Amino acid sequence: MSVHYAIKVKFIFQEGLMKRVAGFMIIISFLLVFFACAKKGEEKGPYLAKVGSAVITQADFEREFKNLPQFAQMLFQGSAGKERFLDELVKKEMLYQEALKKGLDKDPKYLAKVEDFKKLTLVSMLLEKEIESKGKVTEQDAKNYYEKHKEDFAAVSQIRVSHILVKTEDEANKILDRLRKGEDFAKLAREKSIDTRTAKNGGDLGYISKGQLMPEIESVAARLRIGEVSEPIKTKAGYEIMKVTDKKMGKPIEFDKVQRVIMQRLAAEQQKEAFDSYVEQLKKSYKVEINKEALSKLSGGEEQKEGLQEKPEQSGETKEAPQKATEEKHKRD
Repeated sequence: MSVHYAIKVKFIFQEGLMKRVAGFMIIISFLLVFFACAKKGEEKGPYLAKVGSAVITQADFEREFKNLPQFAQMLFQGSAGKERFLDELVKKEMLYQEALKKGLDKDPKYLAKVEDFKKLTLVSMLLEKEIESKGKVTEQDAKNYYEKHKEDFAAVSQIRVSHILVKTEDEANKILDRLRKGEDFAKLAREKSIDTRTAKNGGDLGYISKGQLMPEIESVAARLRIGEVSEPIKTKAGYEIMKVTDKKMGKPIEFDKVQRVIMQRLAAEQQKEAFDSYVEQLKKSYKVEINKEALSKLSGGEEQKEGLQEKPEQSGETKEAPQKATEEKHKRD
């Protein structure tokens, strides 16, 4: 299981939604960082600047400064930096007021993006409330997992490999089909492999350390589980089918070094189970109807667009014909 799988489920789920409103999210983040300033009648402590009816207080300044990423905070250090940051807050407040003056807050596109942002925020809050709390993992949980899966945290020192070497891809595919139907690997190696040195031993290459096999073979063999057979691999000698028959494992990585990864993995698994279960419960409460006819037309429309995109090339070819004919005419003249 990949370490990347340990990313929290709620962020995986949000990713699809985020793509739809990415542009708006950038704008929202920009606004939140720079001008969530106090309005008239909401002064909190001494004010630092006034822009029309809006007031930027010391509390606003400090809060928004803390919202900046660490590297951005470094750009506004010292008294001169603080003045520049306040100037940024003033600029954004002026732009905000100008946008309101022009009525852009009533623009249909803006209102639609606001609704998308509301949905995204509410979904995020719901997931935090219903799902995130389900992923509580203790150190003991991580230790138990580590003890049961120590081999997952140990590097392979050697693998024992068998192979069948044939000349053509067609031969290799036929042998693979027979293996998948249950025929014995060693028997087929003795019958079909053109590597006479190993064929008599059922294709056994013995224990192999890293670097002893050709790179294209070694990379495949390293991913195989014990007893698993590979797809045909093209090499200089022909086509090979590999089978891993054993693995010698090195010393497992110490628990302290993998504890965090294990806890993230277990938390993600628990959250995924909770999420799937929660969605199934919701399906019982909401009637969902899919208009398959409309969906098929939508897919058909995309295919039609792709066809239209190819037409300019065809039309370009037809335009060349008259041009060539004219050139031929000039040559005859």
